[in-house]
Amino acid sequence: MELDSDQIMRLVYLGVWGTVLIGYFLIARTQGIGQSLRQLLLWGLIFVGVAAGYGLWQEISTQNQVTVTGDGAIVLRAGRDGHFHLGLDVNGTPVQFIVDTGASELVLSREDAARVGLDPQSLPYLGTARTANGPVGIARVTLDDVVLSSGGLNIHDRDVPAFVNEGQLDISLLGMGYLRRYARISIEGDTLRLER
Repeated sequence: MELDSDQIMRLVYLGVWGTVLIGYFLIARTQGIGQSLRQLLLWGLIFVGVAAGYGLWQEISTQNQVTVTGDGAIVLRAGRDGHFHLGLDVNGTPVQFIVDTGASELVLSREDAARVGLDPQSLPYLGTARTANGPVGIARVTLDDVVLSSGGLNIHDRDVPAFVNEGQLDISLLGMGYLRRYARISIEGDTLRLER
């Protein structure tokens, strides 16, 4: 299994936390070091632990950050990977999407399709999509209910056309077939704004 940069950063933070805890345990048990030096090392470890915790908190708090403005616009901030991520409830199941204005339709991975109640094994993959990895089979489906919930705002869309990707897809794509339901889409720097 290949790790992406976010997973590697999480492992680094967890490694720092583990080092802090083990270091604290070892230093607290050491009798031969002078009291002042031992306290200085303990405070250094506490500082490193707080810094690692703050970094992890910043990463968690900015990931998938979605806000709703006073006029009802949905505002997304780009993730650490530079992409816009958006969570939607599809047929009552939470699904994470990457916003892809280059994709013509909403595309579910086989795993997400199964989680929302579709049977990827029995779908007719009659269409073909051209991807960076070459052509891949796609099956047309209709999603009964797609809901964007954030900041007290609930946007329901019924009978949403979508495709299921027959090939390997790490994350489902939120393409123009869904995004066209918004009256205005704008991207400024690391901010995406959707307005109905």
